[in-house]
Amino acid sequence: MGDATEDRAKAQALPEGDVIRVLLEQHAQIRDLFAQVKSATGEEKKKSFDALRALLAVHETAEELVLRPVTEKVAGESVAAARNQEEKEANKVLAELEKMSVDDPAFAAQLASFEQSVDEHAEAEENEEFAKVLAECDEQDRQKMGSKIKAAEAMAPTHPHPSVAGNRPAQMLTGPFAGMVDRVRDAITGAH
Repeated sequence: MGDATEDRAKAQALPEGDVIRVLLEQHAQIRDLFAQVKSATGEEKKKSFDALRALLAVHETAEELVLRPVTEKVAGESVAAARNQEEKEANKVLAELEKMSVDDPAFAAQLASFEQSVDEHAEAEENEEFAKVLAECDEQDRQKMGSKIKAAEAMAPTHPHPSVAGNRPAQMLTGPFAGMVDRVRDAITGAH
């Protein structure tokens, strides 16, 4: 199982704005949010889950749009396809969790299974993708990718959209519109 402290330490060793630093910092945040969801109750649990859901949706969309095309070149199409497939499955589970009450006993069981899948996915990214990107892309290219990640996240959906997950062309076409709709929905419901 991955560790948020370890992710932060690896991130700190990289320059500010480096795509791998940005993504490692987000992996740490995701791990922290899983812990918060598991330890919280009532409205705090719901707020923590909403924050986790939004970060995962934005993070995965940005990775698919910015990181995966580079991964195909430096680590191979099979690695990129495997990560996209994992993200597609995660989107389905996240959408199911979003429909459940955080107080439902089934939520805790499904969340625990989901956390393990997300952790395995993050470890695969860190070992198979991030390492290759660090080895094959210079600092300037990684900085540009970091800027692109931030731009993609600013427009990415904040809720899971399983029908487009893992499909870069579909993400490019529907992502900005879905992101706008999600952000309006979040503002109306008070969710993050």
